[in-house]
Amino acid sequence: MLKIKKLGVLLDTTDLGFENEGVFNPAVILEEGAIHLFYRAVRSGNYSSIGYCLLDKPDSVRKRHTKPLLFPEHTYESQGMEDPRITKVEDTFYMTYTAYDKINAAGAIATSTDLKKFEKKGVITPQFTYREYKHFVECSPGLNEKYFFHYKIFKEHGLGPEVAGKLKIWDKNLMFFPKKINGNFALLHRIHPGIQIVYFDRFEDLTHEFWKDYFMSLEKHIVMDPKLYYESSHIGGGCPPIETKEGWLLIYHAAQDTPQGFKYHASAALLDLNDPQIEITRLKTPLISPTLKWEKEGIVNNIIFPSGAIVHNDYLYIYYGAADQRVGVASIKLNELLNQLKQD
Repeated sequence: MLKIKKLGVLLDTTDLGFENEGVFNPAVILEEGAIHLFYRAVRSGNYSSIGYCLLDKPDSVRKRHTKPLLFPEHTYESQGMEDPRITKVEDTFYMTYTAYDKINAAGAIATSTDLKKFEKKGVITPQFTYREYKHFVECSPGLNEKYFFHYKIFKEHGLGPEVAGKLKIWDKNLMFFPKKINGNFALLHRIHPGIQIVYFDRFEDLTHEFWKDYFMSLEKHIVMDPKLYYESSHIGGGCPPIETKEGWLLIYHAAQDTPQGFKYHASAALLDLNDPQIEITRLKTPLISPTLKWEKEGIVNNIIFPSGAIVHNDYLYIYYGAADQRVGVASIKLNELLNQLKQD
């Protein structure tokens, strides 16, 4: 039995205008002994920006900014910058986030060299309509039928020509591997219901034609699809992969479809170091589930959404959104988790 310790609420809402409705789904990075945490801050009306705080210990806040570090400035993110992740690749920090414009949820990126000033690079995920997406992925054999789920939902519910013409495929949960693999950037992303990987040399390579070819052979890019009882709806990347002696450790979220609605868990998997598309193992049971009142009750109930993790003094600290309202943190001995994964 894994001994994971929940360390409580790290951040909660404040009276400040930019975070009076929720603070959750944080990115975290350990750099030169300092722990930097970037979190989704939501104000009334579901408008999201990125807040910042500095930790003095993995479960203790030293300094918290009273203004957002990043906020929506462009049309593609007009309703919010959601669910950041951050990774350092070589000398650059890459912050990925979901850019939301009230209709579309796309993967966007901002870069920094000092974790203070970020330069937005825009949306990097494909901008296909769901009709185009369906035509492309129909060329990819053996896909889980849930890859057509959103297309069927939108078609059946008839969104109307104005919305339907603007609606693009939702591509979320972007996160970089912390080093290049075979000379290329490696990026995890989530097209419902699984986790996929894309390799590229330069951001300029991510063209319409690139993504068209990618989706026509989508089955070749899948890292993990849902298969266990607690993944009965879908899964998605959680925390950027961590390199260990046993493989890439991936903390991910899993949505379980229950009679009471979705229940989100955090779980763990190991991917091959040289070829992360090879799944070595995943936990048979969830790593973290919503059991405490502040995890079970909030803006959206029964949500554990991991989005950042660090290794500190042989412990893995996992930072997660709880009930879409607050930030929690949990810890576990890294070796214990790796040993359990090997057993599973």
